[in-house]
Order: sequence, then structure tokens, then C-alpha cells
Amino acid sequence: RRPHAGKSAKKPPANDAAAKPGKCRSLEEALRALDLAALQKELDKSQSVFPENPSVWVKDLASYLNYKLQAPRSDPMLSQHPHDYPYCLVSKELRSIIRSLLGKSSSVLELFFDHCIYTMLQELDKTPGESLHGYRICIQAVLLDRPKIATMNLGKYLEVLRSHQNRPAKCLTVLWALGQAGFTDLHEGLKVWLGVMLPVLGIKSLSPYAVTYLDRLLMMHPNLTKGFGMIGPKDFFPLLDFAFMPNNSLTPSLQEQLRRLYPRLKVLAFGAKPETALHTYFPSFLSRATPSCPPGMKKELLTSMSQCLSLDPLSFSVWRQLYTKHLSQSSLLLNHLLASWDSSSKKVRQSLQETIRSFKVTNKELAARGPSSDQDVAACDAACKELLRKMKGRGFPWSRLLLVLLVFAAGFLLHDVRTHGSFQASSSARLLHSSGVLAASQQAWQKVSHCCLEGYRWLERVLPVCGSQMVAILQPQLELLWVKSGEVALYVSQQCSSLLSWVCGSLPWVAEWVR
Repeated sequence: RRPHAGKSAKKPPANDAAAKPGKCRSLEEALRALDLAALQKELDKSQSVFPENPSVWVKDLASYLNYKLQAPRSDPMLSQHPHDYPYCLVSKELRSIIRSLLGKSSSVLELFFDHCIYTMLQELDKTPGESLHGYRICIQAVLLDRPKIATMNLGKYLEVLRSHQNRPAKCLTVLWALGQAGFTDLHEGLKVWLGVMLPVLGIKSLSPYAVTYLDRLLMMHPNLTKGFGMIGPKDFFPLLDFAFMPNNSLTPSLQEQLRRLYPRLKVLAFGAKPETALHTYFPSFLSRATPSCPPGMKKELLTSMSQCLSLDPLSFSVWRQLYTKHLSQSSLLLNHLLASWDSSSKKVRQSLQETIRSFKVTNKELAARGPSSDQDVAACDAACKELLRKMKGRGFPWSRLLLVLLVFAAGFLLHDVRTHGSFQASSSARLLHSSGVLAASQQAWQKVSHCCLEGYRWLERVLPVCGSQMVAILQPQLELLWVKSGEVALYVSQQCSSLLSWVCGSLPWVAEWVR
């Protein structure tokens, strides 16, 4: 848009024109030399002359500040300064004057923002042009309270950037102005970055500022929740390619910087409810995971697809639909799931089992069609077989079964002995006696006892001194252990008897079955 046609918007007031200030050594010095009373007088005059035209008031403010704040130009990115430079140097009194006037001119601030940017671009065409500190201060003051103004016409500014690709200073000036919105509001900052900086990320002269801005934006807003919903698959995957694909338009250092930011960008993309969104990302992850893709990217893609399958069950359905056209990629993913099998959840294993069975049927159909993709089908089929083997590999829980049987046998024996009064009179003893087990066990016990007795006598003969000393030392402890063991055994027996009595009383059919 063209600046307003009023005189005060074109040049500073006449009484200042004859005494144009020389350039100060620094912006700080220029701000200290600024006469705030004179500024207020000029603004009052502008409001009295144009009482119904606030557009003139704010343009007079910008032109006056830019005229008076003549200091050496900084680079367009202001890379050597804080993010809020030059506004951070402005005194409280000057801030009050600026904000008061902007408050009275709220209806024209969008036009004023455009005016400041286009006027700066015009100044950059002049040799030598004025420094742009006044316009920069006004832009920052506007976006401090109204950051959405910067994102109202991003399409228009993207066209400006494309039309001035061969003028990096102009492009960087526009990017700087739009980017000021992000330091107040993460949501608006991401809008700016996705709308005008991501599209020019491949331009060598602009990419350093775009990556640096994103780094600073995410550093200033560690709480990413306000940015959820801003990055979708359409924006996320170009970022992934820039971060991981070698030989792209970014330098290695910028690519490394973007790769460090990637985890936070991933959080922003997946949003507050990844369990309902990740299936929309799965197709693009899968299509990129070719056997020839770079190792770093392949690792990230496989990890991301595993995350999709773990959090969003619909990802399995999407995978089944894409399987036949992405056999080589599916082979990589299947082998990755196989390698990470021990860390996968039970829920994922159940869903994966259904998917693998579907793949097995598809593999047979593909193999019957012909040799066009035999190698990929064979690789997928081998991985499917191994995964199914893993799923069935746990086998029957024999140890648990034996433990349960042992507990029931002990309980039955205790109840039998308690019912008949002694072990000799119990049904268990009669059964063991009739089957010969009791006689065999008694014979084995006699042999063991005899061997132990012989061993004891041998020790008495060979080690009389050591034996007596060991007996003297260990006898009290062994006697105490024996007493305690007896107490524990008695307590366990009582508890088991009580339990069996309760079972027999509560479930008569059990007692009848035992009899």
C-alpha cells in the first residue's frame, strides 16, 4: 500500500528541516538526545490539524522518530542485538508517548504496520538512505499489543519476498518486521514462520535468518502447548526433509541446528492428542523409509512409525492399506519391530498380530502373481514369520502349573492327615503303600541316612578337633534354628488346616470328592 498523501507523512515538520540532525555514534546516544517535549508538540499539532485522520498521526510519529534517530545502520537481521532491539532502548517516557498515540489510532494500525514496512523498503533503495530505527521501534510497539496484525496479510508479503529474491537486505527487513509478532505470541510466531520463512528456507541468503529465528522463537516459548495445531503434515515433512536429507540447500551447520530443533517441532506437529492424529502422518513416514534413505533419517522414520503404531491404533489400518505399494518400506518396519520386540507393549503386539496375519495372506497372493516383486515379498514374509514365532514363543507355563499342583497336593495331604488323625492312617499313606512308593521312599531314606551316618563317622575320625570346635560353635545356633523352624512349620500347618476347614465347610462337594 502507498503511504498517506498528507504532507506530514512525507517529510518531517518544516521547523526541523533546516536543522537536520547529524548521525549519532550510536542509537543509544540518539535516543538520549531526542527532545520528547518537541515530539509531543508535533504529535499534538498533527492531531489538531487532522482530527479525523489517525493514519496521519501515526505516520507523523514514525517519520519524526526515524528522522531524529539517525545512527549507523545495523544489519537487517539485527543479529548482534537482543530480540527486542531497538525497542528495548526506548525510555519509559517515550514508550508512554508511543503507546498513547497507538491507543488512539487502533483502527488504522494494520495500515500503519504496512506503511512502516514499505517505507523501510523504499529507504533501502536510496543511497545513502536514512537508518530505519524509528520505523523498527514503531513496528515493535504495534506488535507488542497486537501481534495478529503481522499475520493478516502473509500471502502478500510472501509475494514481496519472491519479487525481491535478489535483494537480500529487503527480504531480511520484511522477515524481521513480521517475525516480531512471535516474541509476544508463539501461535502468531509459528504462523509467520510457516507462512513466509519456511517457503524461503531453500534460499541461501535467507535460510540463516529463518533457522535462527525459529531457534530463538522456541527458546523463548518453552511451553509448546500454545503452538499445538499450527504444524500439520503439509508443513512437518518438508521440515523433516530439510533436517535429515543430505545435500539439500541448507549448509551442514544450519542443517545440524534445524536437527536440534526437530524434536520440539515434532511435539508441536503431533499436538495435544497424538492418539487421534498420528495415523495422518504414517503414510508420509512410510513412503520415505526406503532402503536407500540416509541412516539418520531411516532411524528417525522407523522410530516415528513405531510411535504412530503405539499411540494411534488407526495407523495399523493405514499400514494395511498401503502395504502392497510399499513392500520394501514395510520390510524395514517389520524388521525394526522385530528388533524392538522386547520393548513393545502388549496392546501393540495384539494389533500387530492381526496385521501380520493380513500381510501373510497378501504375501501369498503377491507370490502367486509372478516374480515382479519376489525379493521384497520374500523379505516381508520372512519378517512376518519371525514375528509370529515371537508371538507364540512364550509356550506353556509349566513352572506355574507345577507350583499350583504342588500347593494342591500339599493341601490335600494336610487335610487327609488331619481327617484320619495320623499319616499312617491316612488315605495318602495307604495309596503310597499299595503303589510301592512308600516302601521305595523308605528304602531311599534309609540309604541316605546310612550314607550320612557313615560320612559323620568319617568326619569324627578324620577331624575330631575341628568337629568338636564346629559343634561347640554351631550347636546353639542350629538348635535355635531348629526350634524356630518347628514354630514356623506349626504355624503354616495351622493356617493351612484352617483354610482347608473353611473350604470344606463352604464347598461341601470338595470334601465329598476328597472322601
